[in-house]
Amino acid sequence: MSKSPRERVRSFAQLTSIFIIGMVIGAVIYNSIFHLSYNQLWIENKDLQIELSQSQDELKTMKKFSKRQTIIKSIKIRVEEGDHTLDPVASKEIVHKLQQELLVLRGRSMFEIDSDAKMARTFLNRKIYIVRDKEYAVQIKTMLVSEGILQIWIEVKPYIRS
Repeated sequence: MSKSPRERVRSFAQLTSIFIIGMVIGAVIYNSIFHLSYNQLWIENKDLQIELSQSQDELKTMKKFSKRQTIIKSIKIRVEEGDHTLDPVASKEIVHKLQQELLVLRGRSMFEIDSDAKMARTFLNRKIYIVRDKEYAVQIKTMLVSEGILQIWIEVKPYIRS
């Protein structure tokens, strides 16, 4: 009982289609794993770039003001978690941009920070940053100076145009 040529072609086509579907599914799974690991690597690289930039800026400030004890040598910005979750890369980009804008406060006397802090608060309060094609509003919650470190707590929310 041999199969007719038509049945042989159909069984060959079925096996070939199953093989091709398996290849496509395997390629999709491999591609998704590759993109997931690449995205994680990209986020880690961005974190390290921001950390390196901050460390280099702090080193320059430390060298410049090493003799004076009562000045702001470092600025630390902390993002408070609110009702929403924020993309970690966007959060770090916003912190980096905010630190660049607050560089003018480095080297200032800790005892005269009140006027500068008021200026920074009014200038930066509800400021809108665009990161990765999304808009975020930043609100300064608390500013504290201790041992030459200006610590700022901010809240970042997605900006909704009204």
